[in-house]
Amino acid sequence: MTERPVGRARLPIAILVSGEGTTMDALAELCAGGHLPARIVRVISDRPHVPAIERARRRGLATAIVPTRGVAPDAWVADLNREIERSGAELIVLAGYRSILPPAFVDRWAGRAINLHPSLLPRHGGPGMYGLRVHEAVLQAGDRETGATVHLVTNDVDRGPILAQSRVPVGADATPESLRALLHPVEVELLAGVVRRFADGALPLPYRVSRPPSPSDAGVGG
Repeated sequence: MTERPVGRARLPIAILVSGEGTTMDALAELCAGGHLPARIVRVISDRPHVPAIERARRRGLATAIVPTRGVAPDAWVADLNREIERSGAELIVLAGYRSILPPAFVDRWAGRAINLHPSLLPRHGGPGMYGLRVHEAVLQAGDRETGATVHLVTNDVDRGPILAQSRVPVGADATPESLRALLHPVEVELLAGVVRRFADGALPLPYRVSRPPSPSDAGVGG
């Protein structure tokens, strides 16, 4: 796949989901309303019958199920790659996607896949850290702030170069559920902002990392 011309409108994106799909749905609303210069060309889930797929279908979005259970890794990756290639997506967005992507996928889409994580990475990331587990870890650690991170997908889970972060305070009476609710609009805004930067050429596609990212590169927001 060639490099994307700077500033070309309506970036085609594929979104990978595993659960409720509220973030995907919010991005779809922004795209439909003309508030985000992108178009969702495929919503792909690793699990059948999840709400995310139903939300996507109600919006008339193209969907696909590429299951991982009971499927050989090579066959799974081949099917996932095929779906994305057929869709014409130039950017892959992981929004609540729980399966760990193997090197054959990560290397194929290097610099073109981003992940949204509900913490201030590198804190509270890694295999098995998703959903309420992350917010529980934040509270158990006694963190005074938490947030969301968008980073490049690499073979080191949740350790890819950070593209943007947003921070929020952790209240004294916070619960995992209240943190999830507090962070949802923050996550949507953060992820949409990164997608917009790819769409308008502020971030190149593919994104090449020639040096370790510095704090100024990360786009840390308040």
